Amino acid sequence: MPIMIEHEDPSRDRLKQHFAKRVIHQARQVLEVWQRLQQQEWDATALAELIEANLGLLRYAERFEQDLHVHLARSIGHCLEAVEANRGRLTSQLITELNQLMQRLSRTGLRHGDQYDQTFLPPLRKPVYLALQDQERAERLAQQLEFFGLHAQPLASAAAFRTAMDERHPAAILMEVDFSGPDQGLALASEAQEGLEHKLPLLFFSHQDVDTPTRLAAVRAGGQEFFTGALDASSLIERIEILTNVIQYDPYKVLIIDDSRAQAIHTERVLNSAGIVTRTLTEPIQAMAELAEFQPDLIILDMYMPECNGPELAKVIRHNDRYVSVPIIYLSAEDDLDKQLDAMSEGGDDFLTKPIKPRHLIATVRNRAARARNLKARMVRDSLTGLFNHTHTLQLLEDARFRARRDGQPLTFAMLDIDHFKKVNDTYGHPMGDRVIKSLALFLKQRLRKTDHIGRYGGEEFAVVLPDTDAATAAKVLDEIRKRFAEIHYPAQPRDLSCTFSCGIAEVTEDMDTNTLSKQADEALYVAKRGGRNRVEIYLGEKA
Repeated sequence: MPIMIEHEDPSRDRLKQHFAKRVIHQARQVLEVWQRLQQQEWDATALAELIEANLGLLRYAERFEQDLHVHLARSIGHCLEAVEANRGRLTSQLITELNQLMQRLSRTGLRHGDQYDQTFLPPLRKPVYLALQDQERAERLAQQLEFFGLHAQPLASAAAFRTAMDERHPAAILMEVDFSGPDQGLALASEAQEGLEHKLPLLFFSHQDVDTPTRLAAVRAGGQEFFTGALDASSLIERIEILTNVIQYDPYKVLIIDDSRAQAIHTERVLNSAGIVTRTLTEPIQAMAELAEFQPDLIILDMYMPECNGPELAKVIRHNDRYVSVPIIYLSAEDDLDKQLDAMSEGGDDFLTKPIKPRHLIATVRNRAARARNLKARMVRDSLTGLFNHTHTLQLLEDARFRARRDGQPLTFAMLDIDHFKKVNDTYGHPMGDRVIKSLALFLKQRLRKTDHIGRYGGEEFAVVLPDTDAATAAKVLDEIRKRFAEIHYPAQPRDLSCTFSCGIAEVTEDMDTNTLSKQADEALYVAKRGGRNRVEIYLGEKA
């Protein structure tokens, strides 16, 4: 009898897990369709495909009693009904709503309490194939990728690679140039891409720097990145995430500045049809305030406007360091080449002449925005964790403070510090210290909202900006993260390692500047450390 009981519970759990996985699989179908739509124009066929995938999700979720997925599928369905009611057209509002719902869907995992409770669903859960000569290096890299939520599969030979490709296409391939023989990796990669309608993200690696012909061969084989020397895991993760779009679904944001409302609406509709969020400004004098609020990836600027012309406004925008790298595209009927070149010299990046074909406009905006976003990511993010760096975190805090004051909403700033971190480095080595830092970074990214901003403040210190959140709510959320983080065990000798963090929280008050807010959070953090560490404290004033 005891033996029967022992076998029943695991079986039932496996069955429930199987049902949950069916729902998750269908959720992935929805996400993959949505993801594909980010690369093409929206049309009736695309809408029908997304509706069908979402109905499948709703059916499975209702059947297997997955309440969260039921709610999300219904909400997505309401958005899609609104698109149909709008004659099949997307609007910026609907794109934003759908994007938020897709973000939530991508973060759903299995049942609460499962052993996979920590597992979140990225848009693509296909494996990353690692074809490296050094198997130990491949195994180590696979572990690091897993740590960041990417499933990696090391492959020992060309035959193993071909078998894996026959069974399943990966999310991306990391191929060593000399895998299975001199330059054989190049040939193998070319072979893998043959006949594919959508080419796979392909990254090449070589131990030593290679000549231009080899790099050219890599490009011809479909390579989108080339790593040499020591293979930096954080850089690799960043590139894989960018190429597979697993970082985020954020649609591009474009600010249209044009005094002609009719022209602005036309441009808006064209870009919305490609899933691009737009905001229109017909009074250029308001441009700087709109930039601070909207934070666009790209600006479309009319050449001739009554209050000021396009080149003048471009110069004003470029005077602000925040917007030096934001691409500016002129969209005008001006066809005089000299005047176009003069306008470009005043801070513009491109000049498009009206009338312009929608596909041309969409392609130009996407390419420029993608390049600018990738460049910005390298500039404002910490290389180890992928979180925002110290300077950019403070900029985001200032932006959030401005919005909080304008909208009359609460804003909280939190500072976190890993407890006894020096001891971790001294006892287990710096690689383990880096692992703990990455672990907390990933933990925060998974458990906080998309609207929260997470930064690495320096060393083992982190900062979190929580808009529309009061101190009590922030403390509750971060205390739960603190408890769960303490449960993680890192394999080590002579015994496994576990870590904790301390946290200080401060809430903005009227007319408080960001310096004061960060100082108060820092003081609350000090109180948490002085109180025994592994706790969350709220700033309570000078007596705290």
